[in-house]
Amino acid sequence: MSTAIDPKLLNDPLFRELMAEGLAMQDRFAAEPVYAKTGKGFLKSAGVEELKKIKEAQNQAGRK
Repeated sequence: MSTAIDPKLLNDPLFRELMAEGLAMQDRFAAEPVYAKTGKGFLKSAGVEELKKIKEAQNQAGRK
């Protein structure tokens, strides 16, 4: 299995945004020891600030 990224994707703004978001949350993923071989686990919270931003964004979207 090749892990190389298709050069066409590197110029795609959506791909770049998704890749940046995925890399930003990668360190927060905690694999459960029981599921280590399957890759199952959970995402640790980034804290209260993250929740505030999410709620604020939802409120802004609801007002439009």
